[in-house]
Amino acid sequence: MQKITTFLWFDDQAEEAARYYVSVFGGDSRILGVTHYGAAAPGETGSVMTVAFRLADQEYIALNGGPQFPFTEAISLSVDCEDQAEVDRLWDTLTEGGEEGQCGWLKDRYGLSWQIVPKGLTEVLSDPDPARAERAMKAMLGMRKLDIQALRDA
Repeated sequence: MQKITTFLWFDDQAEEAARYYVSVFGGDSRILGVTHYGAAAPGETGSVMTVAFRLADQEYIALNGGPQFPFTEAISLSVDCEDQAEVDRLWDTLTEGGEEGQCGWLKDRYGLSWQIVPKGLTEVLSDPDPARAERAMKAMLGMRKLDIQALRDA
Protein backbone atom coordinates (compact mmCIF):
# COMPACT_ATOMS: atom_id res chain seq x y z
CA MET A 1 0.00 0.00 0.00
CA GLN A 2 1.33 3.44 -0.90
CA LYS A 3 1.88 5.98 1.87
CA ILE A 4 0.14 8.96 0.20
CA THR A 5 -3.07 8.55 -1.80
CA THR A 6 -4.81 11.24 -3.84
CA PHE A 7 -8.37 11.72 -2.57
CA LEU A 8 -10.87 13.12 -5.11
CA TRP A 9 -14.17 14.68 -3.96
CA PHE A 10 -17.10 14.21 -6.35
CA ASP A 11 -20.71 15.31 -5.92
CA ASP A 12 -22.24 11.87 -6.51
CA GLN A 13 -20.34 10.40 -9.47
CA ALA A 14 -17.38 8.76 -7.68
CA GLU A 15 -18.06 5.23 -8.92
CA GLU A 16 -18.93 6.37 -12.44
CA ALA A 17 -15.78 8.50 -12.62
CA ALA A 18 -13.51 5.78 -11.23
CA ARG A 19 -14.85 3.23 -13.73
CA TYR A 20 -14.38 5.76 -16.53
CA TYR A 21 -10.75 6.49 -15.55
CA VAL A 22 -10.00 2.75 -15.29
CA SER A 23 -11.37 2.28 -18.83
CA VAL A 24 -9.33 5.21 -20.18
CA PHE A 25 -5.99 4.09 -18.75
CA GLY A 26 -6.46 0.31 -19.06
CA GLY A 27 -3.50 -1.96 -18.35
CA ASP A 28 -3.35 -2.77 -14.64
CA SER A 29 -5.88 -0.02 -13.83
CA ARG A 30 -8.75 -1.38 -11.77
CA ILE A 31 -11.33 -0.76 -9.09
CA LEU A 32 -9.87 -1.84 -5.73
CA GLY A 33 -12.94 -1.50 -3.52
CA VAL A 34 -16.22 0.29 -2.92
CA THR A 35 -17.67 1.40 0.43
CA HIS A 36 -21.24 2.46 1.10
CA TYR A 37 -22.82 4.94 3.48
CA GLY A 38 -24.36 3.38 6.59
CA ALA A 39 -27.31 4.60 8.62
CA ALA A 40 -25.10 6.79 10.87
CA ALA A 41 -23.25 8.43 7.95
CA PRO A 42 -24.24 11.74 6.35
CA GLY A 43 -24.92 10.20 2.91
CA GLU A 44 -27.96 8.23 1.77
CA THR A 45 -27.86 4.80 3.42
CA GLY A 46 -26.61 2.18 0.97
CA SER A 47 -25.30 4.68 -1.58
CA VAL A 48 -21.66 4.63 -2.66
CA MET A 49 -19.42 6.56 -0.26
CA THR A 50 -15.90 5.85 -1.62
CA VAL A 51 -14.29 4.02 -4.50
CA ALA A 52 -10.64 3.02 -4.29
CA PHE A 53 -9.02 2.56 -7.69
CA ARG A 54 -5.64 2.23 -9.38
CA LEU A 55 -4.40 3.97 -12.53
CA ALA A 56 -0.92 3.14 -13.84
CA ASP A 57 0.43 1.93 -10.47
CA GLN A 58 -1.01 4.94 -8.59
CA GLU A 59 -3.89 4.53 -6.16
CA TYR A 60 -6.72 7.03 -5.70
CA ILE A 61 -9.86 7.28 -3.61
CA ALA A 62 -13.01 8.91 -4.98
CA LEU A 63 -15.60 10.18 -2.50
CA ASN A 64 -19.24 11.05 -3.06
CA GLY A 65 -19.19 14.07 -0.78
CA GLY A 66 -21.73 16.40 -2.34
CA PRO A 67 -21.38 19.75 -4.09
CA GLN A 68 -19.60 21.67 -1.31
CA PHE A 69 -16.13 21.43 -2.87
CA PRO A 70 -15.92 21.45 -6.68
CA PHE A 71 -12.69 20.73 -8.52
CA THR A 72 -10.53 23.68 -9.62
CA GLU A 73 -7.32 23.97 -11.62
CA ALA A 74 -5.49 24.37 -8.31
CA ILE A 75 -5.02 20.59 -8.46
CA SER A 76 -4.44 18.52 -11.58
CA LEU A 77 -3.25 15.07 -12.54
CA SER A 78 -0.25 15.13 -14.87
CA VAL A 79 0.18 12.24 -17.30
CA ASP A 80 3.58 11.60 -18.89
CA CYS A 81 2.86 10.25 -22.36
CA GLU A 82 5.30 8.02 -24.23
CA ASP A 83 4.52 9.49 -27.67
CA GLN A 84 2.21 11.80 -29.61
CA ALA A 85 -0.24 8.96 -30.27
CA GLU A 86 -0.77 8.56 -26.52
CA VAL A 87 -1.16 12.34 -26.13
CA ASP A 88 -3.76 12.36 -28.90
CA ARG A 89 -5.70 9.38 -27.51
CA LEU A 90 -5.84 10.69 -23.94
CA TRP A 91 -6.61 14.24 -25.05
CA ASP A 92 -9.47 13.14 -27.29
CA THR A 93 -10.89 10.78 -24.66
CA LEU A 94 -10.61 13.03 -21.62
CA THR A 95 -11.93 16.17 -23.35
CA GLU A 96 -15.06 14.32 -24.50
CA GLY A 97 -17.77 15.97 -22.43
CA GLY A 98 -15.12 18.20 -20.83
CA GLU A 99 -13.18 21.19 -22.07
CA GLU A 100 -9.79 21.97 -23.54
CA GLY A 101 -7.44 24.30 -21.74
CA GLN A 102 -4.11 25.77 -22.79
CA CYS A 103 -0.62 24.29 -22.72
CA GLY A 104 -1.75 20.66 -22.47
CA TRP A 105 -4.32 21.22 -19.70
CA LEU A 106 -7.91 20.01 -19.89
CA LYS A 107 -10.93 19.41 -17.69
CA ASP A 108 -12.71 16.09 -18.05
CA ARG A 109 -16.47 15.54 -17.91
CA TYR A 110 -16.31 15.50 -14.10
CA GLY A 111 -14.44 18.80 -13.86
CA LEU A 112 -11.10 17.22 -12.86
CA SER A 113 -8.08 18.95 -14.43
CA TRP A 114 -5.42 16.95 -16.25
CA GLN A 115 -2.09 17.82 -17.86
CA ILE A 116 -1.34 15.61 -20.86
CA VAL A 117 2.42 15.88 -21.31
CA PRO A 118 4.41 14.42 -24.21
CA LYS A 119 7.78 12.81 -23.62
CA GLY A 120 10.49 15.35 -24.45
CA LEU A 121 8.63 18.46 -23.30
CA THR A 122 11.11 19.28 -20.53
CA GLU A 123 14.02 18.91 -22.95
CA VAL A 124 12.64 21.34 -25.53
CA LEU A 125 11.66 23.89 -22.88
CA SER A 126 15.10 23.74 -21.27
CA ASP A 127 17.17 23.59 -24.48
CA PRO A 128 20.74 24.80 -23.86
CA ASP A 129 20.18 27.35 -26.63
CA PRO A 130 18.06 30.05 -24.90
CA ALA A 131 16.57 31.22 -28.22
CA ARG A 132 15.34 27.69 -29.03
CA ALA A 133 13.93 27.25 -25.53
CA GLU A 134 12.14 30.59 -25.84
CA ARG A 135 10.66 29.65 -29.23
CA ALA A 136 9.45 26.34 -27.81
CA MET A 137 7.85 28.10 -24.82
CA LYS A 138 6.15 30.61 -27.11
CA ALA A 139 4.87 27.77 -29.31
CA MET A 140 3.58 25.86 -26.27
CA LEU A 141 1.75 28.92 -24.94
CA GLY A 142 -0.19 29.05 -28.22
CA MET A 143 -1.27 25.40 -28.06
CA ARG A 144 -4.13 23.60 -26.43
CA LYS A 145 -3.16 19.94 -26.97
CA LEU A 146 0.63 19.74 -27.00
CA ASP A 147 2.32 18.70 -30.24
CA ILE A 148 5.87 17.60 -29.44
CA GLN A 149 7.04 17.72 -33.05
CA ALA A 150 5.80 21.30 -33.46
CA LEU A 151 7.59 22.20 -30.22
CA ARG A 152 10.83 20.62 -31.48
CA ASP A 153 10.46 22.45 -34.79
CA ALA A 154 9.94 25.83 -33.09
